[in-house]
Amino acid sequence: MSAALTPGAEVGPLRIEPISRTTLALFAGSSGDHMPLHIDIDVAKSAGMDDVFAHGMLSMAYLGRLLTDSFGVEKLRNYKVRFSAITPVHGQPTCRGTVRSIEEVEGQRLATLDLVVALADGTTTLIGEAVVEIDRT
Repeated sequence: MSAALTPGAEVGPLRIEPISRTTLALFAGSSGDHMPLHIDIDVAKSAGMDDVFAHGMLSMAYLGRLLTDSFGVEKLRNYKVRFSAITPVHGQPTCRGTVRSIEEVEGQRLATLDLVVALADGTTTLIGEAVVEIDRT
């Protein structure tokens, strides 16, 4: 895939199944993040929320899957994100990337990608950037 990349090319999409309570519980257990706002509806409601919501790092992990599925973990050089909205339980995230630029740096051909995770209603929950090494064409 990486040999055909040019600026403006799309990477993805990676469509995720709706976030379930089971997904949140499993992620809490695997990540060690047992923040009650993510798994206890009573705590979430006492904090003024309608329901529990997904861990931000879960969305980051899904976006990481898009990158590693597309390029391989060994090609990832930099990855950073900013959380911009919550992902509610039952929200359905879609991960995408767009090639911003391609350049040669110290003998490596590197693509800089603009990244986004958005819900079905159009809400952007995460934005980010990644740099991946790509093959020469």
